[in-house]
Amino acid sequence: MLTRREFIKNSFILTGSLTLSACLKQDIFMKKFREFTEEEKKAFLKRLEERYERILNKKINIEDTPPLHNTLFGYGLDLSRCIGCRRCVYACVKENNQSRDIPLQWIRVMRIEKERFNPSDFEHSEHYYEPEEVPEEGYIYIPVQCQQCEKPACVKVCPTKATWKEPDGIVVIDYEWCIGCRCCMAACPYWARRFNWKEPFIPAEEINPDTHYYGNRPRMRGVVEKCTFCIQRTRKGRYPACVEACPVGARKFGNLLDPESEIRYILENFRVFRLKAELNTEPKFFYFFSLG
Repeated sequence: MLTRREFIKNSFILTGSLTLSACLKQDIFMKKFREFTEEEKKAFLKRLEERYERILNKKINIEDTPPLHNTLFGYGLDLSRCIGCRRCVYACVKENNQSRDIPLQWIRVMRIEKERFNPSDFEHSEHYYEPEEVPEEGYIYIPVQCQQCEKPACVKVCPTKATWKEPDGIVVIDYEWCIGCRCCMAACPYWARRFNWKEPFIPAEEINPDTHYYGNRPRMRGVVEKCTFCIQRTRKGRYPACVEACPVGARKFGNLLDPESEIRYILENFRVFRLKAELNTEPKFFYFFSLG
């Protein structure tokens, strides 16, 4: 008599299914990745890499780089410099292996008339603006992504505990345990999470092979994903892709616990604000104006 796991595995073989959704969820009845021993983690990551290579015809490296010691990541965004060019969006898509056929962009840039700007109300903002040139007179641009809240509402509502806040402040998702209920999406006041309604598509030549288990490894249908401050980069001392791509230097990133970091300088020398601060989610994403 077949076990449930054997039945599911054989079903994939019989149907010839070679999709991410079919193959990556074969370990659905395992314990959570963060509960593994180091040896179990290595073995599981090796299996995942082999499955990715079989499905995508490309070798994928999956790491589980742990949080850096004495580090709490924070982000600053200078709205007086942002020109709404969306280069941050494109860089994020490329770096984080987001589906190309139905865009699941983790960053959205909103345009709003200056006199209507309200950090607690996006009612008058436009997400799908298409100007001939940017910036436009009379408008400001507000890029929004996961705010990496200190008290994340999304974490509280997850029924499988597939999402949580790491010691370095990054809110992560274990895609193997996400059941696609989208409770986290409903709870997030920033519309920062995205759901894969269909099998993601990324041309093989565009896949970024350098990935993190909780971050930019290719996802499967039926799971939620979001910005992770480019966990595969920042835990190695690099900037997020969006910071490097910004042509005007509007994006700032650093360690909130380091008194010499750029993000601490911003907090101590500019008047910063957080979106929907009245909800007490305590985002680690700060907005400010450096120019009059």
